[in-house]
Amino acid sequence: MFSLAPDVGVDLGTATVLVYVKGKGIVLKEPSVVAINRDDNKVIAVGEEARRMLGRTPGNIVAVRPLREGVIADYDVTERMLRYFLGKCGCRRFFLRPRVMICVPTAVTGVEERAVRQAAIQAGARQVFLIEEPMAAALGAGLDVSEPSGSMVIDIGGGTTDIAVLSLGGIVCSASTRVGGDKLDEAIVRYVRREFNMIIGERAAEELKIEIATANPTNSNNRSAAIRGRDLVTGLPRSVTVTSHQVWEAIREPVEVIVAAVKGVLECTPPELAADIVDKGIVMTGGGALLDGIDILLSKETGLPIYVADDPVSCVALGTGRALSMLNILARSRE
Repeated sequence: MFSLAPDVGVDLGTATVLVYVKGKGIVLKEPSVVAINRDDNKVIAVGEEARRMLGRTPGNIVAVRPLREGVIADYDVTERMLRYFLGKCGCRRFFLRPRVMICVPTAVTGVEERAVRQAAIQAGARQVFLIEEPMAAALGAGLDVSEPSGSMVIDIGGGTTDIAVLSLGGIVCSASTRVGGDKLDEAIVRYVRREFNMIIGERAAEELKIEIATANPTNSNNRSAAIRGRDLVTGLPRSVTVTSHQVWEAIREPVEVIVAAVKGVLECTPPELAADIVDKGIVMTGGGALLDGIDILLSKETGLPIYVADDPVSCVALGTGRALSMLNILARSRE
């Protein structure tokens, strides 16, 4: 006797894909990277194995990230990546096809929505539901969004930052800016090139961001780290030491865009819900919430208490899984 395929929630992130399987929790967390052989268009590696190849492949192999700024940039590669991940989780057995809930940014277009839905169907889903990222993040963080009370979430992902005020199972007002972890990495690459005449890769920039970056620079926490790259003048490899204050100078501009987006949502929030947010504070999720001092900076700028979720990286994936059991009260989740 065959059992039905389990419900699956997918956080289809620009940087990382997380898969939640009902009854099992999060079963997969892999980078959104695919390595392809250009000669025969075959997939060589997916996920962590492919990420290790970024910037290190020979001419006939290319490691690509099929999602950019929260949406599908390469449909064919995304579909193959999804198919691989669903198979790896044991969600595609024989003719059994799971129901899948996938998150999308709040500012997604109809065309981008259809691309996500079609990619999931082609990858083996029986039925596809879409949910906005901040709604999934709120559910994953344990907020009760079905009550007539305002909750505010800031989800800083790899490609986008989504901010929303939620009440009665729907989004009251929101903003989505295509600034996230990737834009911070790019800003660090540009800064090192400008200040040190040295080229570094995005992976090196990401490691520097994780190690010493801060959004709340003070004299007491000015850490430093060595970074290696290629000298623009001599063309030879070299190493330089970068401090937290210098990384802050590099990322200040994209961080200020996020701060402005948060203020914009607060300005359009109805007064009654704004009063609820003053009491409850704002919850931060996503990998960007782990940036040192970002909660302190936002609290200073808004005058509101800011809380980082217990497991910010997993919140959206947990929320997509939870959303499948409450479709009837999620006004903005749509089949």
